[in-house]
Amino acid sequence: MSTKDEPPEPHRAFTEQTKPGGSAGRAWRRLYRIARPRATLANGFALLLAALLGVAIVTQVRQTQTQGLDSLREDELVRILDDVTQTGNRLDDQVRDLERTRDDLAEGGGDSPEAIRAAQERADTLGILAGTERATGPGITLRIEDPDGQITSATVLDAVQELRDAGAEAIQIGDVRVVADTWFRDGNGGVVVAGHQLHPPYTITAIGDAHTMGSAMEIPGGVTASVRSKGGSAEVEQFESVNVGALRSKSSPRYAQPVPESSDDSD
Repeated sequence: MSTKDEPPEPHRAFTEQTKPGGSAGRAWRRLYRIARPRATLANGFALLLAALLGVAIVTQVRQTQTQGLDSLREDELVRILDDVTQTGNRLDDQVRDLERTRDDLAEGGGDSPEAIRAAQERADTLGILAGTERATGPGITLRIEDPDGQITSATVLDAVQELRDAGAEAIQIGDVRVVADTWFRDGNGGVVVAGHQLHPPYTITAIGDAHTMGSAMEIPGGVTASVRSKGGSAEVEQFESVNVGALRSKSSPRYAQPVPESSDDSD
């Protein structure tokens, strides 16, 4: 009778599984054969789809990176450059006028003709911007036709913003003066502007550099393109002189009171 105890049966089974070529090794070999890539029609089709998807992603990224000026034609780039040049010249003229006014005011006193003229010009400018004064000058009219009723208040607001960006100093839509706090919303069969119901066609009159504003309306992807995409039409006309006669009613302040000027006792 042997004095050595035989190892228990579970221990022997574990030893066999861990031996090279045992059940564990056979399981790994089986898994490798299953996962090994095979040259089947399905795998080839999947590889082709992955390649096409990669090409599409790369193409989309390149198109996104080249959007903007790179996609415009030469004549469109020339027109945009011309608009930028004219805007720069106009701003340079304004700078020179302001510098000349500053020098005149510095040389004279508060009661000098230059100071009075500057104050009057300032009051007239504020009146035009506030919509309480009529205005006349070079400008354009933009007539928007909407036969299908697809033009929304957002489209009209975009036209106003484009005109402002192009240097419009006074704007009216129909008989409504557009100022800083003018609001727009969709109405019943038209657009509501500052509480006034307007129906197509919409006529927008703007005073400013006629050529610059006219070109701004025709920029690819701009106002006229947006209107045409919705089944409407937009016609721009340039004039040497247009009138913006619609007025914004004056309102008296409810709470603010003017502060009286303090007298100088030393005089």
